[in-house]
Amino acid sequence: MIKINFTSHNKEVYCNKGDNLLEVARNSNIFIDAPCNGNVSCGKCKVKLLKGNVDTEKTLHIKDEEWEQGYILACNTKVIEDIEIEVPSKLSSSMHGMKIEGSDKKRDKEIFDRAKNIIETHNLDFKTNIVKTYIELDEPTLDDNISDVDRLERHVRNNLGYDEIDFKLDILKKIPVVFRQNNFKVTITYVKKKNKITILNIESGNTEDRLYGVAIDIGTTSVVVCLVDLYTKEVIDKASSGNAQIKYGADVIHRIIYSSKKNGLDHLNKAVIEETINPLLESIYIKNKIDKDNVVSLVVAGNTTMSSLFLGVYVDYLRQEPFIPPFLKSPKLMADDIGLNVNKSAYLYLAPSVASYVGGDITAGVLSAGIWASDENILFIDLGTNGEIVFGNKDFMMSCACSAGPAFEGGGISCGMRASNGAVEKVSIDKETLKPHLTTIGDCDPIGICGSGIIDLICQMLITGIVDRRGKLQRDLDNKRIRFNEHEIGEYVLAFKEEYNLENDITVTEVDIDNFIKAKGAIYSGASVLVESLGMDFSIVDKVYIAGGIGNNLNIENSILIGLLPDIEREKFEYIGNSSLVGSYLALISKDAKQKLKQIGNEMTYVELSVYPTYMDEFISACFLPHTNIEQFPTVKSLLGE
Repeated sequence: MIKINFTSHNKEVYCNKGDNLLEVARNSNIFIDAPCNGNVSCGKCKVKLLKGNVDTEKTLHIKDEEWEQGYILACNTKVIEDIEIEVPSKLSSSMHGMKIEGSDKKRDKEIFDRAKNIIETHNLDFKTNIVKTYIELDEPTLDDNISDVDRLERHVRNNLGYDEIDFKLDILKKIPVVFRQNNFKVTITYVKKKNKITILNIESGNTEDRLYGVAIDIGTTSVVVCLVDLYTKEVIDKASSGNAQIKYGADVIHRIIYSSKKNGLDHLNKAVIEETINPLLESIYIKNKIDKDNVVSLVVAGNTTMSSLFLGVYVDYLRQEPFIPPFLKSPKLMADDIGLNVNKSAYLYLAPSVASYVGGDITAGVLSAGIWASDENILFIDLGTNGEIVFGNKDFMMSCACSAGPAFEGGGISCGMRASNGAVEKVSIDKETLKPHLTTIGDCDPIGICGSGIIDLICQMLITGIVDRRGKLQRDLDNKRIRFNEHEIGEYVLAFKEEYNLENDITVTEVDIDNFIKAKGAIYSGASVLVESLGMDFSIVDKVYIAGGIGNNLNIENSILIGLLPDIEREKFEYIGNSSLVGSYLALISKDAKQKLKQIGNEMTYVELSVYPTYMDEFISACFLPHTNIEQFPTVKSLLGE
């Protein structure tokens, strides 16, 4: 056996000769960011070899200076002898401490209240079919010696009016003890079903005041858990973190590929449930002194891939033509079916998907946005690791998905990172000196740049003349921040290492800019084709709702200037927060809203862009700053003097 000392984690692990270093780290619960899932294509899994020798090769992702310092790609390295490895803090901590947009309590309340108002306005009741009732049973005697279950069923029949009770084995195991803890005075939590009830929980004494549910948004990059009081309908607390599946790839395609490997599906399933959701739930319980057995209802939303991996369902056919999902509608589920850290009998509802790449996160988002009830034409854009778009009103809803990739989360960018402390989230550039002014998350020194910062940066580089409309750096600019490597690939220095005591400069290259232009081009062209498919154009749009992790810090003006969003009246744009979470919350507190969610899933029309006749032409035209047809962006035309 070979020993690896991960000095950055103060952890020693053992492996076999020839094992892949990235896989060894994964198996040892050492997080190393690898957006490309070990395909040697992103260069993000750089680690530093401090001692020993490995079987590796230098790639284009490693500069000569870094190679001399001992940097290697974990995914491109085989272990051949005892070694010491240092994982840079940026790689090992980018999942933890991630900034989840919309985490401000005041802003949260505004967003949740807005969604509740839509439900109330359209006469949907805030009622659920879960009831909690305190009962006092007759104590057994020699003359009244029926079983505990029969005693309970008799009381329910005589006093509550139901003919039959139903329950799982874990409830039966609790009954003998709980009944006798307080002289047969108990509280039962149950679901009403015509003439019978299904018991979810049984507790000693009167605990009628404690009844909770959980709404969960499973994003490709981050996961948010929301604890709700089912009586008051108020959000008690919210917790979030990066999705631990990140270590198996930044986007759904890489995770689908990994899921087809030996034990891959099991690893991905455990990562989201055991390593992400359950710890978040536990943190909320401890903080709010909640008994998990009082959490009896859950609504979960995620894209089609995340929903499948959440249930541990084989998903590889999603990426193979004709792109068939394993399921769209939620099967009947209880929490115990998948090992969630709540009451074992808790009911779990999974928001319905529409197609292979338009999932429950979008149907939940549409529910919360109120498109289904609107007279206005609404363009809904979810900006995250995946780009999904909906256009419609109360009469129709069209949807599509764009292969934007992880660029909006900092993936595919050499110095890109997710929105956590040290990430540059806002940028302005002095037109004379070309020096940037940076705003970072946490107000600390920069260590990389996240999605909102990249949008600002590219916009600023365009209007200051650092790049042309192709995204190429101007060769005739004499400035120390603009330089070219031996392959004539240009880069702009956002932060010199000497300024912030960094190991390397923070730069954005022409390759990075090209990757981001393709991502923004995918979003714009998808929206354009979706509207065009109905014989309309952007002038017909009354409102544009922006959802997703990047939205809260998105600069609308800059987003329009680079061609991510259409050049229409700015007052039409509105950020609606984590619409997937809010939609899940609505379905949790209202059975009418849950029924509406099912209806949305059934009625939404999906447009497959990959086979749409004009999509590729539109995508190529959109891979420009802002677009090859500048007439579509009169604001930019005026600004650039064209």
